[in-house]
Parts: sequence; structure tokens; C-alpha cells
Amino acid sequence: MASNHHEKINIETVSNNNSTISSNIEILACSSAAASSSSSSSRYENQKRRDWNTFGQYLKNHRPPLALSRCSGAHVLEFLRYLDQFGKTKVHTPMCPFYGHPNPPAPCPCPLKQAWGSLDALVGRLRAAFEENGGKPETNPFGARAVRLYLREVRDLQSKARGVSYEKKKKRKLPPPLPPPPQQLLSPPSGKSALQFGL
Repeated sequence: MASNHHEKINIETVSNNNSTISSNIEILACSSAAASSSSSSSRYENQKRRDWNTFGQYLKNHRPPLALSRCSGAHVLEFLRYLDQFGKTKVHTPMCPFYGHPNPPAPCPCPLKQAWGSLDALVGRLRAAFEENGGKPETNPFGARAVRLYLREVRDLQSKARGVSYEKKKKRKLPPPLPPPPQQLLSPPSGKSALQFGL
């Protein structure tokens, strides 16, 4: 039998004038008797919920406020660029002497940004959350062509700037199975030669 419970999440965001905006979001969650504890949710589901709430808060704080139904790929790009200010990945500019070096020997003033892998995973989670929250796949702003192109551009730029390859790792092929051992010829009964058996 399913039971309902309320969960409150506090999200703080920083607006352009560096003032902190705090708000509580109330979520009505449905849980079965077998999965009534919050620890039963996977890390992925928890992260997806946090990401969805953060994006919802971003839309609410947007000037002018933006309804999810009016959200487009351009708004998703704006959100991804906004997140760069919280990034922890050093992305060297082409004029930096460490451009293309995976392990620079000294600090430099290049900006910190969100890593491509983090943005790619975030977009995937938000794309799934959009549809789980009633959005139609054909209107999903996280699946927009502009978002895919932006992610590809960020990947290529960071790959060159950091000297890191983002190519998918090819799975190592397993060696082919060994052929079955050859069958041994039965030795003829004693006292008879092999010729008598036609071997």
C-alpha cells in the first residue's frame, strides 16, 4: 500500500547582486511500504531531483520569471553558462602558456568552469526529469539541437585547452575463444595394427 509524505528542500541561489535568495520547495513524494525510507532512492534519482529543483529555482529567479512551459533550448544554454561561475575546472585560454597541457607546472589566471562531463551528465538528468514531470519529449528543451551543439563545443574546447581526450574509450575485445582440443585417436586394441582398422 502506498503512503504519501512531504519533503522540504532548502535551496539557496546567488543573484547577480550577490545577495542570497533562499526558498523552501515542498515535494509530495509517494512511497511504498517496501521503499518508505529515503535511503532506498538511488544516488542518481536523488541527484536528478536536486538538479530539477535547482533548475526550477533558476527559472523562478529569472528576470522576468520564466514558466517551464515557455522554457527553450536558449534558456537551458543560459542556465549552463550561469553554472560556470561555480565551476572547478581550469580551462586555459589559447594565449596561456599552459594551453593544451594536462598537468600545468604552475598556476595561471585562466578561468574556472564547469567540466564538460559534469554538464553532459547534468543535461541528461534534466532531460529525463523534464519528461518525468509531464513534459513531452518533442518539446524537451534539454534535448534541443542548440544544447547538443553547445555541449559538443564545450567538449572540444576543453579537450584542446586541457590537453585531455574525451574520446569514448573503446571496449577491449576479448580474445577469441580457444578452439576445442583435437580429439585423440583411440589406440587400437593390443595385438592388432592400425592398418586393420583402416586408420
